[in-house]
Amino acid sequence: MTDIVIDVNRLSKAYGSVLAVDEVSFRVQRGAVCGLLGTNGAGKTTTIAMLLGLIVPTSGQITVFGEDILRDRYRVLGRMNFSSPYVDLPQRLTVEENLTVYARLYGVRNVDKRLRQLGVDLEVASFIKRPFRTLSAGQKTRVGLAKALINEPELLLLDEPTASLDPDTADRVRSFLSSYQASSGTTLLLASHNMTEVERICTDVMIMRAGRIVDQGTPQGLIARYGRGTMEEVFLDVMRETNDRETDRRRAALS
Repeated sequence: MTDIVIDVNRLSKAYGSVLAVDEVSFRVQRGAVCGLLGTNGAGKTTTIAMLLGLIVPTSGQITVFGEDILRDRYRVLGRMNFSSPYVDLPQRLTVEENLTVYARLYGVRNVDKRLRQLGVDLEVASFIKRPFRTLSAGQKTRVGLAKALINEPELLLLDEPTASLDPDTADRVRSFLSSYQASSGTTLLLASHNMTEVERICTDVMIMRAGRIVDQGTPQGLIARYGRGTMEEVFLDVMRETNDRETDRRRAALS
């Protein structure tokens, strides 16, 4: 059994003349909680979609659990799951119906027991009989997380896992994800704009800019390298340094 869960080599995705992901390479170790950071448009969501096989890369290779995700993803999809607050579930189905559908797709045994457990863990039991369309944004986010955990995945891909949640519920979800990962050994890759969240739960961090990974390391290692006090300060340093260099380049071109 390899200790490398995700192995990405020179991965690129172009949309016409726009290069959304530009020869990205990285590895994620088994049991890691890896944060994927970047501004809007940096390529985070596109990268995750390619890891799931939802988007075909322009070039490069992706291996998950030792399998080529582009050729043999059916061999590993049952060991993975994904959540994003920007992807809706069927609106007319109730929360319970939606989760039951996904539980059966993943071959979950004792579906009722699993739904009861997730109802408690993610505090969705109080509205589990309601149609998905009637939920608030924060409630939908929690249901999406319940869907992502339905099959107790070995690899969990999360896009903004606490988006739309109030501070108290977001804190509860982070605590749950940390304890769940610690007890299950699940590997997590999460894209997030919440630097407090990243600093709190991530063991590794990759920072993307304009489709490339421009820096990576542990949260504390990056904080020390940049001489800052928090990951938010590190993130702002990386992004603003780039913006300043681009402004200088444009001014030089005009002079």
